[in-house]
Amino acid sequence: MINTVWGSTDKPVSSKQLATLLAAQRELNGTLYIGYPIIGTSEGSFPIDALFVSASKGLVLFNLIEGRLLEEYGAAQDEAFNKMQAKLLQHQSLIRKRQLLVKIHTITFAPAVAQLNQADEEHPICNGESLLGTLDSLEDSDPSVFESLVAVIQAISTLRRGRKRRELRSTTSKGAIIKSLEDSIANLDTQQSAAVVETSDGVQRIRGLAGSGKTIVLALKVAYLHASHPDWLIAVTFNTRSLKKQFEQLITMFVFEQTNEEPDWEKVRILNAWGAPGGKDRTGIYYEFCRDHGVEYLDFGSARQFGPDRQFEGACDLALSSVKGFVPKYDVILVDEAQDFASNFLLLCYEYLKNPKRLVFAYDELQNLGKRSLPPVEDIFGKNPDGTPRVVLQPEEPGKPKQDIVLDVCYRNSGPVLSTAHALGFGVYRSEGLVQIFENKSLWLDIGYTVKDGELEDGQMVTMVRTSKASPAFLASHSPIEDLIAFETFKSEAEQTAWLAKAIEQNLRTDELLPDDIVVINPNPLTTREAVAEPRKLLLQKGINSNLAGVTTSVDIFSEPGTVTFTGIFRAKGNEAAMVYVINAQDCFTALLPRDRARVRNRLFTAITRSKAWVRVLGYGQAMEALQAEFMMIRQAGFELRFKYPTEPERQKMTIVNRDMSKEEKERFAKKQSNMLDIIESLESGDTFIEDYPADVISKLQKLLDKKPKRRSR
Repeated sequence: MINTVWGSTDKPVSSKQLATLLAAQRELNGTLYIGYPIIGTSEGSFPIDALFVSASKGLVLFNLIEGRLLEEYGAAQDEAFNKMQAKLLQHQSLIRKRQLLVKIHTITFAPAVAQLNQADEEHPICNGESLLGTLDSLEDSDPSVFESLVAVIQAISTLRRGRKRRELRSTTSKGAIIKSLEDSIANLDTQQSAAVVETSDGVQRIRGLAGSGKTIVLALKVAYLHASHPDWLIAVTFNTRSLKKQFEQLITMFVFEQTNEEPDWEKVRILNAWGAPGGKDRTGIYYEFCRDHGVEYLDFGSARQFGPDRQFEGACDLALSSVKGFVPKYDVILVDEAQDFASNFLLLCYEYLKNPKRLVFAYDELQNLGKRSLPPVEDIFGKNPDGTPRVVLQPEEPGKPKQDIVLDVCYRNSGPVLSTAHALGFGVYRSEGLVQIFENKSLWLDIGYTVKDGELEDGQMVTMVRTSKASPAFLASHSPIEDLIAFETFKSEAEQTAWLAKAIEQNLRTDELLPDDIVVINPNPLTTREAVAEPRKLLLQKGINSNLAGVTTSVDIFSEPGTVTFTGIFRAKGNEAAMVYVINAQDCFTALLPRDRARVRNRLFTAITRSKAWVRVLGYGQAMEALQAEFMMIRQAGFELRFKYPTEPERQKMTIVNRDMSKEEKERFAKKQSNMLDIIESLESGDTFIEDYPADVISKLQKLLDKKPKRRSR
């Protein structure tokens, strides 16, 4: 099966014909990139028209001809070959002695030319009729280097080169395990590749689990767009300031891979959402918007007039309502952690964009630490004068970039850790029942669960488990489950502190972890400074340095080499560590108001999912005892989620998350379900027979049923 990823191309006709012809060949396997990759050379960036990557053929570089004129196509193939060979030779994983292990093939595809003279065997040329024969004639490649090849093509290999240097004495220590996990970092999957390369002329929504790679995907996307369109003004923005340095490092790395140059920081802007006057290090999207539109800018203190938890929302409201005429500035704006913003910040970004208003926003509703959910896009961006929505997310269509992408594979958390975070976040085993639920039940399947038993229907018992695809086994197999995640209840805060300091000391002295492998998270943002003071003091007495992120470090930096990082929950977002300690978890067990119950549970979910390998959840008192008892039920259930799916009246009493399905999306989903039910009813009644339906449709359906589908289309 061919997976096609659509990037930017100035050869749309030949690209579409190539993609259509290859997609129709079921015996072919691999990925076809259109307008990707862009290779960094000494002369600057060099774009490839189209690239087919497969385990059997290696690389096939396509030189595409739009019209009937064949000009110097041999020279074009030679140049593409030489650029690609030079790039691959930089990677030791693709070389044996002096020999490149990957076959690089070049083909000129000229679909508008009916008669081709194939006289030059070194420079094959074909049209639609001869494409498959030309592909078949290519020499096979060594499939053993396929994974490394894909990593190089996706620029992920540069991430691997940047890993920490460790001096290890034991092959079984935690230090050795985390090194192995980092070396095993997965290549981009199909959805991630699409999210990186495909950008629609309009709004694009990327929904992803914690650990699904949203931040890396956005950084890669910025790099690709910058390399493809160096004249575009691109901004990436976020809520957590400690993400700034991370974005800067990732974008620099990825841009260099594609252009052989540093990013042009005049064209690529990494901006905090709010910002303030005082130079480029303090500026932000909202501040620039106010300045460029001549409207009043409010800092946090001034915005308190709008009430608790509405400061930024109120400031954006005032700015939007004060503008007499919008002044478009950016070509693309990418928003990370969009769940942290009121929807009017997305509207502000939208109005700040030039046509065709390319806005990309990525989010995970379960990491929402505020009191609001993102509404459907038609509500966020409003309506045209004729009453139609300004923004509609169109369903997936061949040949066009996807507007709605779900990243369902978690590459950070093991299955038991993520299932625990979900179970506690939703309150699956809470004695008083669930505290929140998805608005759309099919989202459970979208985020990587499958129904093991029962039915995912109102009032029915259901048991769901994570699929092996959505939670790769290697993330869990390195350690016993009781070491992957553990809860500890203490009699007092002092006892918790003493245990924490001793455990960290063991991590560093015995387990061969580095100090910056360890993060300690206090989930209550109002108590962090006081809560971490004593543990940090105790560690210092043991000769272990630590930082309080954003307080004893720059606000733009989360962790520093040689120090253990303590942090509040907000600064922890978007960051990760091998060993995560969640302290004072008793604060996450419950709250007086229903909405706050979901919020404190989301803090626990967010804290747990920062862990790349191991997590310890610590607390004291009766609330912690109750939380630990809830965890033990999860563990006894084999980390399966078993519960009665709430009915509509029951859901009305809960916090509903992911209210982001628009009216059009709901209608499309209902129509699909209705069509399927009509077919089943017709077959059961004898009005139609299975033979009446197209054979290839029946074959595809049979294959899906044999695979026990884990996802349903939304």
